[in-house]
Amino acid sequence: MKQDDPLKLLNAIAQAIYDKKGFNILALDVRGVSNLTDFVIIAEGNVDRHVSAIAKAVEDAMRELGSRTLYSEGIKDGDWVVLDYMQIMVHLFMPGLRDKYQLEQLWREGQVVDLQIDTSPASYVSK
Repeated sequence: MKQDDPLKLLNAIAQAIYDKKGFNILALDVRGVSNLTDFVIIAEGNVDRHVSAIAKAVEDAMRELGSRTLYSEGIKDGDWVVLDYMQIMVHLFMPGLRDKYQLEQLWREGQVVDLQIDTSPASYVSK
């Protein structure tokens, strides 16, 4: 998988989150706003174990596309997980923590990315 196709990677990450029943998925294009990364995806899980399971599903989906996590934090605890793919940073939260830290406000100048998530029941495969 070519690393210069961030939209395909963003959609794969979002699909993995959705397929694991993650919710409130938001992707931001933060090029020109952040020096850390080009894109940020923020989403939620219900409880710590759910957030950890979503993170593992994202890692699996990215590995299938030939992209490995450069850095990860929080998978064991599951309240706030960060997955760094250099040009894409994934933040997965339990709902209360997302509200508390409001990362969306850090990158409020970023542009919302229109994700393509297949929500049809036939495409959903429980993993």
